[in-house]
Amino acid sequence: MFEEPYRWTEAVGNRRAYVDAQLAQGSPVVALAYRDGVVLATFQRGIPKLYEVYDRIALGGVGHPADLEALRAAALDMAHVEGFNRSPADVTTMRLIKYGLAPLVKRAYEELFRAPLMARVLVAQVGPRWGQDVLMTLDYDGTFEEAAGRAALASSEPARRAMLAHLDGAGPWREAPLATALPSALRAWAVGELVHAAPESPAPDEARLTQHLQACGTDRRIEVAVLDRGVAGASKYRSLTASEVSELLVPWLGTVVP
Repeated sequence: MFEEPYRWTEAVGNRRAYVDAQLAQGSPVVALAYRDGVVLATFQRGIPKLYEVYDRIALGGVGHPADLEALRAAALDMAHVEGFNRSPADVTTMRLIKYGLAPLVKRAYEELFRAPLMARVLVAQVGPRWGQDVLMTLDYDGTFEEAAGRAALASSEPARRAMLAHLDGAGPWREAPLATALPSALRAWAVGELVHAAPESPAPDEARLTQHLQACGTDRRIEVAVLDRGVAGASKYRSLTASEVSELLVPWLGTVVP
């Protein structure tokens, strides 16, 4: 009888090791609050990783596509029920995470006879003006946190910390246009990939980041979405086309990223 709590703790620890191993190959996701809204960026291999949830809210994820879809559907359902029963203004990132997704993820993680949700998600909400945007991340065990102006998902915690440290020491992406914010987001994405692959190596320099991004464009597709506060109408979400992304990146990378 007295062994049961220890067995439960051991089982939960085994689940953590299992999920970490499953997420090891995930592509990072970065979100930045720039002058005109919020930009989300990642690379993917055919399966989208960025989604619209509600008028001012977007979701990005790392993990198994089926589990990401389950969390996206849960967020959509809660957002629309909340908007109908209350008002669109009551649909917020904090409510979606705190009262919807986090309890769902925590329950799946801790109930040992259920499969855990192998996913990390990032939820972003654009505010009426700069400085009022909300960025939050949710881990596979149900823990969540709010970030200030930037947020990141990665395959490992050291990689995520390296991405945030890079952004905190990077150039003036805050209150900058999209043409400045997107390259900053992609540099942070590259930091996450390189640090995860070689955590003991020195921090990659600008040349190494650019080289890695150019190489990734050969077998993966860049995915970029914005929550543009200047867009007329209720919905602020927009996926950038390949031509729009290329126009923003060619002056920096010197090549077209598909």
